[in-house]
Amino acid sequence: MVQFRQMDDIIRPRRPKTPVKTEPEAFKNIPSGPSTQKAANFNTGALSKIALKSAKSESKFKTPDEVADEDIAAAAIAKAPETINSEEAPAEEVKKRKFSFKPHMPHGKKQWIIASIIAVLVLGGGSASAYFFVIKKPAKAAPVVAKVVKKAVPPKTTTEVSKLSGLSVPIGTNLGPVTAVQIENSPDARPQSGLKEASIVYEAIAEGGITRFNAIFQDTAPDYIGPIRSLRPYYIDWFLPFDASIAHVGGAPQALQDIKTLGIKDLDQFYNGGSYDRITSRYAPHNVYTSVARLNDLEKSKGFTSATYTGFLRKKDAVPTKPVTPPTAKIVDLSISSYFYNVHYDYDAAKNAYLRSEGGAPHLDLKSSTQLEPKVVVAIVMGRGIDGDGEHTDYTTVGSGHMYVFQDGAVQEGTWAKDSRQAQWKFTTADGKPIAFNAGQTWISMVDSTGSVTYAP
Repeated sequence: MVQFRQMDDIIRPRRPKTPVKTEPEAFKNIPSGPSTQKAANFNTGALSKIALKSAKSESKFKTPDEVADEDIAAAAIAKAPETINSEEAPAEEVKKRKFSFKPHMPHGKKQWIIASIIAVLVLGGGSASAYFFVIKKPAKAAPVVAKVVKKAVPPKTTTEVSKLSGLSVPIGTNLGPVTAVQIENSPDARPQSGLKEASIVYEAIAEGGITRFNAIFQDTAPDYIGPIRSLRPYYIDWFLPFDASIAHVGGAPQALQDIKTLGIKDLDQFYNGGSYDRITSRYAPHNVYTSVARLNDLEKSKGFTSATYTGFLRKKDAVPTKPVTPPTAKIVDLSISSYFYNVHYDYDAAKNAYLRSEGGAPHLDLKSSTQLEPKVVVAIVMGRGIDGDGEHTDYTTVGSGHMYVFQDGAVQEGTWAKDSRQAQWKFTTADGKPIAFNAGQTWISMVDSTGSVTYAP
């Protein structure tokens, strides 16, 4: 074998043996492109055959012709393109390929400006994103709590408007009894007790020019009332519309008869002495006194525990009435009988009340020594005469007539009307509209004529 190869070298000069590249190495440097596609395909097949034969030759004897073929194939490989299209490269080689980034540096001024702007935008956008998403974390939204709106509960009402006086009084007051008391007004009876707290006071002549009062209570309870005297028939017509009981000491025959006939709630001292006292500081008959509490107990024992009635039309006590400026009736004089019984009023704007005087002196309350001061003064022009017994006074209580209402420092003239003894008064203006009184004490005096009433600003 050695000799054969040596002879072959003599016959044909041997070329330097070019190592055959393995198939993976051969594919590394083959350029891509259409011009080299066919050569790549050819070389790929040829190389595969040569590689196969080369593998076989390593394990067997090679003839001279086989050696010559290997040389020819090696020469073809040397002349072939350095690289093959990457698309024809084996998948294993593609996986092993490493990629590297080679930055392209700008060459001109314009490219540098563009590159700078892009860098600023990239850096600015990155900074903003980092600020909003990393540095400045959005504040957590406060949890939404549903508001629970509690319905306002109005305060419990504890007062009501008195049907008698129009003032605010404790609830239930209007359910109690109404009590009328006959009070004397002779000089020996002054000063009286209890008149100051009465809601309504009627004033008229009893006999001989001497006036007498009928005081009505429901929302007040003075503990000392008197002196209490006898009853006259016309007073019945004034307290009867209030469904009131009557406290008195006897009375005119006609009055006593009317109590029975009309079924009036009677509290006569003659038959209920335990509910009255005769004081020793005054002589009879000017010394009978009682209290509302004792009269209420007497009423309870008789079953007179409530009253059903319609009171006077009143203004709202919650809205104070403003006095008239300037007052048109600051001074009021009522000529009822004689000097000792004629009445004078001075309007007090601060109190919006009328300070009462009679017999030329302030009319005082015994215990408090304060002057009586009704909120409303009413003068009723009513016919007066002598009763059938020739001794006692009589008034025409049913019918209508002229009237004066003094309140808020002003005077309002109108008409009074009473349809029956049991009917309530109707007070209207000249054009027929109802007259509303201020809340508080109302003092109603009977006079003989319009000439008995004078007033001045």
